[in-house]
Amino acid sequence: MLKTLIKILVMLNIAWIPIGSFSADVVKFRHILSIYSDENGVGLKQPEGVACSQESLLIVADTGNGRLLRYTFRDRTLEPGSIEIKLPQLMYPIKAEINSKNEIYVLDGKQRRILCLTAEGEFKRYFQPRGISSSAPIVSKSFTIDRHDNIYILDILSKRVIALNSQGEYRRHINFPKDYGFFSDLVVDYKGTIILIDSTKAMVYSASKNATGFSPLTENLKQFMRFPTSLDTDKRGRINLVDRNGSKIIILGQDGSFLGRLSAMGWREGFLNYPSQLCLNNKGEIFIADTNNNRIQIFAVVE
Repeated sequence: MLKTLIKILVMLNIAWIPIGSFSADVVKFRHILSIYSDENGVGLKQPEGVACSQESLLIVADTGNGRLLRYTFRDRTLEPGSIEIKLPQLMYPIKAEINSKNEIYVLDGKQRRILCLTAEGEFKRYFQPRGISSSAPIVSKSFTIDRHDNIYILDILSKRVIALNSQGEYRRHINFPKDYGFFSDLVVDYKGTIILIDSTKAMVYSASKNATGFSPLTENLKQFMRFPTSLDTDKRGRINLVDRNGSKIIILGQDGSFLGRLSAMGWREGFLNYPSQLCLNNKGEIFIADTNNNRIQIFAVVE
């Protein structure tokens, strides 16, 4: 009898984690809904990117289908209908961002180029940095947009973060710190601080608005996460990290202190399976590209 009970518990081990509300030390989350398809019932396929505006615009990089999907999410409800954005210039979207004008920026993982689209999804241009003195080519691993529409590119070839204005004109760059592992993503918080995530060392680095270099914000965090690959900050400056291999979200304070975690590996609602990008808005909502579960999950932060 005991052996049978243990076997059942092992098979259902993810059920030990509550579905309706995930709790951390100071942060709680509630699952709202999941998105599995477009309005025609075509399912998402390995979505890696998700971007949200502060109003109601939601963009999904449906990577496996080589397209973007545009949804309206208002009052914690997904409105009927979606718009498919499929362009000849876009082959393999892996990350999306939205600026203050609701223009859509997307990184193509095969071309390693950033595309700029209108809010309706029409192609405007390839985002091309200008005024950089170095002749070395730029290899964009990731990028982010701050609240003033400045764009920051994670250039893994030249080992630097390049800061540009909204028109692509060079402002400055900051070289990677010494002895780093591999940087996968970056974000700029409301103070103008650039934050980097080192995936192999499971460390966070930061550079304040006027800093000339990056400094460690945390020590090695492998006790909490396995391989973090993406991050975003909320209105309080808390850092939310996607632990891709660990299939969970790690929450850190502005000072890098560990505050808690969201979810665990699984397929049921609220659980994650190799998630990619996440996005937070000022309404306390968090959107996660749950890649291997072929869906986008939406949570509410319960303060």
